[in-house]
Amino acid sequence: MTQMWNEIHEQPAVIERCLKANAGPINKIADVIKSRGVDFVVIAARGTSDHAAVYGKYVIELSTGIPVALAASSVFTVYGRSLNLRNSLVIAISQSGRAADVLEVIRSANKEGAVTLSITNSPGSPLANEATYHLYCEAGPERSVAATKSFMAQIFLLGQLAAKWAGNKDMELELSLVPDKISQTIEILSSVIEEKTARYRFMDECFVLARGINYAVALEAALKIQETTYVRAKAFATSDFQHGPIAMVEKDMPVMAFAPDGPSFKYMEEIVDRLKQKQVELIMVSNVKKMLDEGTCSFEIPGTENDIISPFMNAAVAQMFACKLAVIKGLNPDSPRELNKVTVTL
Repeated sequence: MTQMWNEIHEQPAVIERCLKANAGPINKIADVIKSRGVDFVVIAARGTSDHAAVYGKYVIELSTGIPVALAASSVFTVYGRSLNLRNSLVIAISQSGRAADVLEVIRSANKEGAVTLSITNSPGSPLANEATYHLYCEAGPERSVAATKSFMAQIFLLGQLAAKWAGNKDMELELSLVPDKISQTIEILSSVIEEKTARYRFMDECFVLARGINYAVALEAALKIQETTYVRAKAFATSDFQHGPIAMVEKDMPVMAFAPDGPSFKYMEEIVDRLKQKQVELIMVSNVKKMLDEGTCSFEIPGTENDIISPFMNAAVAQMFACKLAVIKGLNPDSPRELNKVTVTL
């Protein structure tokens, strides 16, 4: 059994710990944000954490109506510029807390008088120490290079912060059910994914599609497939996919589509209809029977109509698929070539 597979299965317990450990800090941060009249958010991150940031952009904008930008860290590091962030919340996300370029964003934001927050799995890290406030993932040691449980903790913390900031008790309640939803997903699909993934042993390229908040999962799914299996996977929001990239689709090409019930569902129906006409190899992840029936290969996630919640189940499916595909290909997902657990860039 790989470390990645074991860490995927640890995720429900991680979220439980994460919820308990961060309830107080999240309350405090939400109070500060509201008292300061924050009207803009900037999120800085790299790699998997950057995909968590995409989830954060959606969940904060949907919950609070406050605009969120993803930082261009090179503005601070390569070009040496500072930004007017005085009335902003600046969030830095890094599993290790040692992302040098993300750290520079926080340093600059502190000088500009922003409210600064870091989300890491390392409470003693430079990033945790530099930001005014810190949320701890409580993921424990993550030994596989392919991050799984830290990503899940990051998006959970972003969801919790957004719910508390918005004063949305219903959303808080739904998020409290996430550990059970992830447990159900893993329990139901572990053996199914192991069995069905064998079909894709010789896959060397694929597209990964989603719409709305699940675009963050499409990005993360593509990355997990890339780094563990070396398959040339590319993620798109379906709206962007139809503005050119769909021209690359050929018969029998694998396409993974995340199509859970909820506000984005009808847009996924439209693209699936087009893909079926092109006779692609459709890998469907959904909780809607008619959509599951469209897949050449389908994985059913637990029911929810909430686009803020479905990314947790979809991410678990993506992680398990990538892990099992790597093993089937004779690769070690824990130690991909050319990669280290901590990548420091400027």
